[in-house]
Amino acid sequence: MCGIVGYIGNKQAFPILIKGLHRLEYRGYDSAGVALLNNGLHVYKKAGKVSALEEFVADKDTQGTIGIGHTRWATHGEPNDINAHPHFSETRNLAIIHNGIIENYGTLKEELLLRGHHFESDTDTEVLIHLIEDIMMNEVQDLPEAVRIALNEVVGAYAIVILAKDNPDMLVAARKGSPLVIGIGKDEFFIASDATPIVEFTKNVVYLNDEEIAVLNRNHELTIKTIGNKVKTPYIEELELKLEMLEKGGYDHFMLKEIYEQPSSIRDSLRGRLNTYTGKIKLGGFAEYEEKLANAKGLTMIACGTSWHAAIVAEYLFEDLARIPVEVEYASEFRYRNPIVTHDDIVIAISQSGETADTLAAIQLAKSKGATVFGICNVVGSSIARAVDAGSYTHAGPEIGVASTKAFTAQVTVLSMLALYTARKRGTITQSRYHQLINELDSIPEKVKQVLKTNDQIKYIADFFKDTRNFLYLGRGFNFPVGLEGALKLKEISYIHAEGYPAAEMKHGPIALIDDEMPVVVLATKGGPYDKILSNIQEVKARKGRIIAIVTEGDKIIRDLAEFVIEIPETEEPLTPLLSVIPLQLLAYHIAVLRGCNVDQPRNLAKSVTVE
Repeated sequence: MCGIVGYIGNKQAFPILIKGLHRLEYRGYDSAGVALLNNGLHVYKKAGKVSALEEFVADKDTQGTIGIGHTRWATHGEPNDINAHPHFSETRNLAIIHNGIIENYGTLKEELLLRGHHFESDTDTEVLIHLIEDIMMNEVQDLPEAVRIALNEVVGAYAIVILAKDNPDMLVAARKGSPLVIGIGKDEFFIASDATPIVEFTKNVVYLNDEEIAVLNRNHELTIKTIGNKVKTPYIEELELKLEMLEKGGYDHFMLKEIYEQPSSIRDSLRGRLNTYTGKIKLGGFAEYEEKLANAKGLTMIACGTSWHAAIVAEYLFEDLARIPVEVEYASEFRYRNPIVTHDDIVIAISQSGETADTLAAIQLAKSKGATVFGICNVVGSSIARAVDAGSYTHAGPEIGVASTKAFTAQVTVLSMLALYTARKRGTITQSRYHQLINELDSIPEKVKQVLKTNDQIKYIADFFKDTRNFLYLGRGFNFPVGLEGALKLKEISYIHAEGYPAAEMKHGPIALIDDEMPVVVLATKGGPYDKILSNIQEVKARKGRIIAIVTEGDKIIRDLAEFVIEIPETEEPLTPLLSVIPLQLLAYHIAVLRGCNVDQPRNLAKSVTVE
């Protein structure tokens, strides 16, 4: 959720921190702050965006070659100046930034109050830094050791970085359930909650693992140990991220850029894996488990949000092509309902960030019960990528817009390949049908380019509905989860209430809402349930609902029934979601822009959900 950045070296820290915070603002934008060491420990913080912090510090002394910065997504305490990070310790000799939730902070706070501590904020973070200082004053004077002892008393998730007034040559960081990456430069170190603030300065990084503490010394030393006091050797990796991926590239918003990147992100997800000449799909991450996958009696898919919708698409794909029964679970529910999981089971976890807290916890639960766990995620080196037994990256590239777009289609692309790969291994698909589908999958990027040409038409349609208060999305079969995703996109960024339904379910409740002011988006592409969806359109029209139809190119029947029609190229029915979702992304985007909403940073949301 929150964004963390830190620097120690020979350069001025503040420009690095502020640029890093701008790059991390998609992770949280309720407030922002920095702490700098320069003839004392100085903390500057402000509610609102990073730009508000910049204005606040314009007349302040921001000199110093060591510092930490934070952009917040509020959990404990409302978004205001006091609850913003960094937070001071009792003596104001320590400052901390924190991502995550300390679940037992209430108990810890009561104990500290009894010892004479005073608290300024409502946050769990301030409790943690007070605890660390209390240990330094009463047990050990060494800051890293005090951090280690304190974290053994903590219940919850955290990524923390601590700056000490009395030690201008050291930063201390630790993580559990929330990501931290350390950049290694020439005579300098960087630390951040993801690689976006680091890529400009170095390609060499170390990803901290859960329950590890890192000490970054100005004398070029990086030491890592666990909270159990075991010394670890840092493993240096090379970043694949490119700086230009983090810029808008001439687009008005990151979301629009990322919508338009989908021909490339889908192609990148196919590259090196799908070969139409040999007729083979090669998913190296699954090679060791191909027999177990081929012989699976069932699959469980766990995910949250948009990734959950991708999982539902995958449910249709696996059941239709590979003839494997699939259960799709919200990770947050799976982890708490005592699921029946055994060593014979296969669980597939899907996450854009690879850091989704509920999904990570569900993985740990499944593994504790002996299940084989596969992962589909977008971020190299992420917690989920390291926690699973096997899996595949989606290669969508960094997604900065909070509302996921290209990550969804990249996930569906990889899951489509996995379903086809499994179907062939199981012998549940004919050779001709298999080749038909892989050839069509290979053509999808070009067809997405065609769909994107409807942008101006969709912008025109959006103007009719920008002031609408409710939307209904209807789909059947493979298009049902696309309807769910379209509704989610609209409510996320435009704040219009929207619901997605299987079209046949409309008669079991939602039809009561339909009148001449209700827009109904109907996914009505050619395929198995076409005649049925046609009947549903007639039912909406009979009640004067305003119909926006997504149809297959050349459809004349629905054109005569719908108020607005958006055409997509013809494709094989199982691959339809990769095309039909694009107009829904654009519709949500244009409505949100016309309503004056912050498209890339919608209220109350953050990109990487690392807390429950």
